[in-house]
Parts: sequence; C-alpha cells; structure tokens
Amino acid sequence: MKTLLRLVAATILLSFAAAASAQDKVVYHFDGGLAQATKGVRNLRNHLDVDPKAQIVVVAHAEGVDFLMEGARTTNNNQEFAALVGDLMNRGVRFEICEITLKNRNLKKDQFILGPTFTPSGVVRVANLQARESYAYIKP
Repeated sequence: MKTLLRLVAATILLSFAAAASAQDKVVYHFDGGLAQATKGVRNLRNHLDVDPKAQIVVVAHAEGVDFLMEGARTTNNNQEFAALVGDLMNRGVRFEICEITLKNRNLKKDQFILGPTFTPSGVVRVANLQARESYAYIKP
C-alpha cells in the first residue's frame, strides 16, 4: 500500500511540475489594418514581458497583412513596423501571411518585410493552430 501511495504522490508531483513548466501557445489573429496592428504589437510586447516563454504565432490576412509590408508605419507615433516586428521575431514570435490575401489583393511577396513566412490560408491556419495544436486565440 505504501508503494502505491508513493507512486500516486510521485505522479501528482510530476503532473504539477509539467504544468508549471509548460509553455503557453497563443495565436494572434490580425485582419483589421494598421490600427489593429498598432494595438496588437503593443499586446505582443506586453504578453512577452509577462510570459517570455510563450510560443506565439501571428497570422495575418485581409487588411491585417498591411503592417508587414515594406514602409508600413504605426498609427499612433508613426514608427516603422519593420523594426517592431523584427524585435518580436528576435523574442521568438512567428509571423505568417495569407497567400489567398496576396492573390485577392494582387500583392507580391517581395512587397513584405523580411522574416514573416507565407501560409496558403490565414483562416485555415488559425483554425488548425486552435484545433490541432491547442493554441489559445487572441484577436487584438
């Protein structure tokens, strides 16, 4: 009986230890243009300041891709997004751009800053991250 109790106690402790060291996984969904991106980039910085180990993926489609284009600037203090995105990427954030949006808006991949990757469908990517990979969903 003592052996069983010790085994149960060890299992419980291991479960708590695993939960405590687990990384949060979050997908940020951008589809609303530069105002949403300005707020969203601030949210991302704050998120990482509190939880630097979080795994974060930003998926952009529709007007949400605009902040990832060369020369795009924030709405509040007119900073270039490229530097802000670069800092976030250095902190582990991944940025993905919807290829359907590129097609629908007649945009080219070389119009975007370096670093983000491209995904066939932003909406499908958000759904897959949530359903298959257990990412929490945030839309700034």
